[in-house]
Amino acid sequence: MTELEASPKPNRDTPSPRPRPRTVEELTAQNVAAIQQLESAALSHGGRMDALADKIAHFAGSTLFLALHVGWFALWITINVSPGIGHFDPYPFTFLTLVVSLEAIFLSSFILISQKRAALISERRNQLDLQINLLTEQENTRMLTVLGAIATKLGVTVAADPSAEVLAQATQPEKLVEQIDRAQRTTDATPP
Repeated sequence: MTELEASPKPNRDTPSPRPRPRTVEELTAQNVAAIQQLESAALSHGGRMDALADKIAHFAGSTLFLALHVGWFALWITINVSPGIGHFDPYPFTFLTLVVSLEAIFLSSFILISQKRAALISERRNQLDLQINLLTEQENTRMLTVLGAIATKLGVTVAADPSAEVLAQATQPEKLVEQIDRAQRTTDATPP
């Protein structure tokens, strides 16, 4: 039995295999569904406070929120400057300033909570992307090696390409990070 024919026996710890897609649309639909499940799982790990912060931040970023505030401020100012009406907060609207300041404090806290959670989800997504990219690189390196062996076995002569040997080597992420850091230091040290 070859490596390709061998398949591990499923157990209760491994997820059930997805049905094999027959079209590109089915394949992309499976991928979209898998990503949506990951996003839903990430969002569901937050507590009630996180969910509340997300709802408040979402509402605070809406046109309705802006329109309500414009209407509220206009009404407040109109009532407190119009003659013949009892002014509960006369100019310079000290109480309005207090209310708006308190709202800003709480609103900024909710927005920061929501942004922190979004950053954690984004970091998780970046980690997933990095892992998939590394796996893809490893698979491509293995494919280049196998293709070279197949070409040799079949006696196929391939034009000399110095980059092919380099590409067949495994990429070392830690070396790439060192190169990026060196390039960044060089860029930072160069005056504009």
